[in-house]
Amino acid sequence: MPQQVRAVVARSKGAPVEVVTINVPDPGPGEALVQVQACGVCHTDLHYREGGINDDFPFLLGHEAAGVVEAVGPEVTGVQPGDFVVLNWRAVCGQCRACKRGDLQYCFATHNATQKMTLADGPDAGTELSPALGIGAFAEKTLVAAGQCTKVDPSARAAAAGLLGCGVMAGLGAAINTGALTRGKSAAVIGCGGVGVAAVAGAALAGASPIIAVDIDAKKLEAARKMGATHTVDSSQEDPVARIKEIAAEYYDGADGADVVIEAVGRPETWQQAFYARDLAGTLVLVGVPTPDMKVPDLPLIDFFGRGGALKSSWYGDCLPSRDFPMLVDLYQQGRLDLDAFVSEEIGIDDVEAAFDKMHHGDVLRSVVVF
Repeated sequence: MPQQVRAVVARSKGAPVEVVTINVPDPGPGEALVQVQACGVCHTDLHYREGGINDDFPFLLGHEAAGVVEAVGPEVTGVQPGDFVVLNWRAVCGQCRACKRGDLQYCFATHNATQKMTLADGPDAGTELSPALGIGAFAEKTLVAAGQCTKVDPSARAAAAGLLGCGVMAGLGAAINTGALTRGKSAAVIGCGGVGVAAVAGAALAGASPIIAVDIDAKKLEAARKMGATHTVDSSQEDPVARIKEIAAEYYDGADGADVVIEAVGRPETWQQAFYARDLAGTLVLVGVPTPDMKVPDLPLIDFFGRGGALKSSWYGDCLPSRDFPMLVDLYQQGRLDLDAFVSEEIGIDDVEAAFDKMHHGDVLRSVVVF
């Protein structure tokens, strides 16, 4: 029978979120019902609330989650009840052009649950909900496609492991997968919120040096240093492009910038800084999420041609959850990746709106709802 659970919903653009009761169907073919244990409060959820992604209100928010599979529908073989899983929004289809050519991390047709969760009470009872990134995990239980469940070590702390579901994976992957950082390469990260600090951690895991963190907030720069930044730059006090070039040249004779510059803000002016902070033939990785009205700065085409290299965007850190989540949880369990450092606070389901305010003021890397 369908179950009723508490969940966080955004009813209209810019309105405060509400905790309501929703209906969660029994899993159908290819679906899984997951009892959510923890879910991070990600900036993407705020984008949904503000109408920055689409206007398919009401939204069931939350997507950076870990929990336990409670039930599965017919035709599900990859997970079973009792499995501890991190939820993902890249349940690959296996049939699109990207999948068939072996680039599963770029799947064009990722799976979501077919059935809809709905509002349970009030005049809008029965209204279908749009789950954030096809997940909707600010809820005691949620219904997802079985492929959105990635099994990981069940002894891992849910509040930390769940962050791999979006922001931390996006940052780590921007450095390791998209930027292809290795030993002997330098890295700069512009913007040190949760995703940017994760990119710093990814650069450190890859063995890059130096790792230069750029922000205007001293607290964020300190967090970046703790996660592996060798240098920090307060871009409100000095020119970040000039400083990145200076630091890179101290490490590598003839360097004219960092080999990989990761832009984790999503604004034209910081993207332009990243463009010019690259070394010749360097790589720019955009992982910060821009709004639809933002445009690439007006750059002389000769500057693009003359510097060479690559301009990339990083979708979900170009990750493949089945490959990357278990590996990163293992690194966490070994003490080599400090996922706990990203958990600024653990909160209840009624505290999501306050967590958005803390995020806006830069007071947290991640608030995590714990059920």
